Amino acid sequence: MQAEEILSKIKEAVIGGEMEEVSKRVREALDKGFDPVETLEKGLVDGIREMGERWAREEIFLPEVMLSADVFKKGAAILESEIKRVGKTYKPPGRILMGTVEGDIHDLGKNIVGTFLTAAGFDVYDLGVDVPTGTFVEKAKELKPDIIGLSSLLSFTMPKQREVIKALEEAGLRDKIRVIVGGAPITQKWADEIGADSYGEDVIDALAKVKQLLGIK
Repeated sequence: MQAEEILSKIKEAVIGGEMEEVSKRVREALDKGFDPVETLEKGLVDGIREMGERWAREEIFLPEVMLSADVFKKGAAILESEIKRVGKTYKPPGRILMGTVEGDIHDLGKNIVGTFLTAAGFDVYDLGVDVPTGTFVEKAKELKPDIIGLSSLLSFTMPKQREVIKALEEAGLRDKIRVIVGGAPITQKWADEIGADSYGEDVIDALAKVKQLLGIK
């Protein structure tokens, strides 16, 4: 099987949500000596990007995209160790740290945004829900993200978004990291009030704002 055919099979496995198939094809590519970065970019990334574009065109449903994102992560995990072993590097368009603020356990909207950021090729670290302010700061120091996304669905947890931004300032990180906020009760007015860099009204808007913040067309 030729290289282009195997990479096409990897892309198709991501699109089809085939976990076992993507593992098989990624390992096949490595066994044949394929460049792991090229395998990631032309197989996995192309597949998950295609799913994001299909969803934006309303050709598929969200569960299909999220399944493909899980398959993408499975394949990427296999390639990651090989990329490190051979001393290669893969540079995503940006690194995103995200989570739902302390006191709030809602994650559906955040998860959807994370899925589409992954589909767009971003390196996404999701801290989950009910994340303490200190954890955002600690992980920001460790991971050095380009952007931190703060989600809040319950209105009484909104002040926690302000608290995280203030904590980043006190830690000397705010000038290095952009902050985007979102959630049902969040507005642009609130984002401006707490000093956030941007506000994502919905999934598509959040993705557009992230690209805008990073200067990606």
